[in-house]
Amino acid sequence: MTLSDEALAEELADGTPSRVPSRARVVAGRFFRSTQGRVGFAVLALMFLLAFAGPLFSPWTYTDKDFTAFMQQPSARHWFGTLQTGSDVFAVTLRGMQKSLVVGLLAALVSTALAAVIGAFAGYFTGGPDRMLSWVTDLLLVLPGFLILAIMSPLFGAGHWPLFVIMLALFLWMVTSKIVRGMTVSVKEREFIQAARYMGVPPVRIIFRHVIPNLSSLLIVDATLNVSSAILTETSLSYFGFGIQPPDVSFGTLIADGSKTAVYAPWTFWFVAGLLVITVLAVNLVGDALRDAFDPSSRRGAR
Repeated sequence: MTLSDEALAEELADGTPSRVPSRARVVAGRFFRSTQGRVGFAVLALMFLLAFAGPLFSPWTYTDKDFTAFMQQPSARHWFGTLQTGSDVFAVTLRGMQKSLVVGLLAALVSTALAAVIGAFAGYFTGGPDRMLSWVTDLLLVLPGFLILAIMSPLFGAGHWPLFVIMLALFLWMVTSKIVRGMTVSVKEREFIQAARYMGVPPVRIIFRHVIPNLSSLLIVDATLNVSSAILTETSLSYFGFGIQPPDVSFGTLIADGSKTAVYAPWTFWFVAGLLVITVLAVNLVGDALRDAFDPSSRRGAR
């Protein structure tokens, strides 16, 4: 029995008028009844609040330098200590968290949108279009994405980080696209798709109005999990100097700088490393809980 069936049975037993809840309410109910869903959502919300509201309460900005405090331990003046340059670790860490979260979210949204559109078109149109789109997908799967992004890294400086987001998204969508293609092949044979086709609805409109919305559960979960993948990829690239470029900062650039002084000045490394681990863990908890919530046969999501 699904959640909507349980709710309907309870209302009938109580003698109250029955009203079947919407799918969004059903999914939200299953999500927030799971422990990992509640924990993941609360921690992720706290991370966003810390990243974007935390700087408002700090007396320092990420560009400020305190030339009287180099490599200073955490104190009342500098909550997370200072770097070799005199920068406040708390301020630059939150700035790096902001950039990594924005990059992760945008890259996940762009990659999921690409996967949805390309996979749906490949599955709906058989023959030439399917072969061409599948060939492009297979080609990008075998290309060394890390190496290509590293070669293009000089283009990501001087505030051109949106280009980095687009390039990062171009190497995240292929596997999901193949899954979407397979599901589209099945969905397009259903009665409501056949009825729309017989009524003369254009194929493009059928894809965007009927096919892709029916794959929304897969796409939402994929977008959520892609956030953590994009954050980790951005961190790895920025660690080696191929991602976010100075003077801006991100998790990767801060970890790269902090790793050089982590032994004798651990506050320059462990604060940002800990926030990275917590953020990625929270995103994965939310993604797993959403997957369970969208799956009506899953009992783990209802616990």
